Amino acid sequence: MTAESRADHRPSATPPLTERQEARRRRILDASARLAARGGFDAVQMREVAEAAGVALGTLYRYFPSKIHLLVATMQDQLQHMHTTLRKRPPGGAAPAERVAETLMRAFRALQREPQLADAMVRALTFADRGVSPEVDTVSRLTTAIILDAMGTDQPTPQQLSAVRVIEHTWHSALITWLSGRASIAQVKIDIETVCRLIDLTAPAPARTAAH
Repeated sequence: MTAESRADHRPSATPPLTERQEARRRRILDASARLAARGGFDAVQMREVAEAAGVALGTLYRYFPSKIHLLVATMQDQLQHMHTTLRKRPPGGAAPAERVAETLMRAFRALQREPQLADAMVRALTFADRGVSPEVDTVSRLTTAIILDAMGTDQPTPQQLSAVRVIEHTWHSALITWLSGRASIAQVKIDIETVCRLIDLTAPAPARTAAH
């Protein structure tokens, strides 16, 4: 499975949105991000989102059954934007671990510029129950695709995928501890760089030898 297929955010059984529906969905996500950026999680109320997006409240609920669904989709949208930006301006490190660490810190700094929005999206991921599992899984697949792009591989081994999962967990945890004021940006950077060393440890033997 390639990184592109992992990043695809719609299940194959779901019919594609029409151009008009996609535009409506775009307005909803933009409204959600604006409200969250101004006031965080509590500022994102479904009625206010509908009004800001220029859609009926019932229409909003057809696209997103709950506030948690909406904010998780907003995080997916933000990650997709980051992914596009990273592909246009990829990390410049020589080693895969270095490139992944640079990529995740760039993503972290992008979220740092909008701390209220970052907090709202992370809280939504934390509160998400099984009913939001498909959307949460999509966020995870997109994060995986971003990391694999930085590594420079689209055919990861099981060991590499395991390392990627641990890196994702660490990045998410670092974001939570920073948002709660329990970790500095310097500490986040150290944690990210440390966990990214797993990439070297799980690389196929020839690549691991070359890295040293």
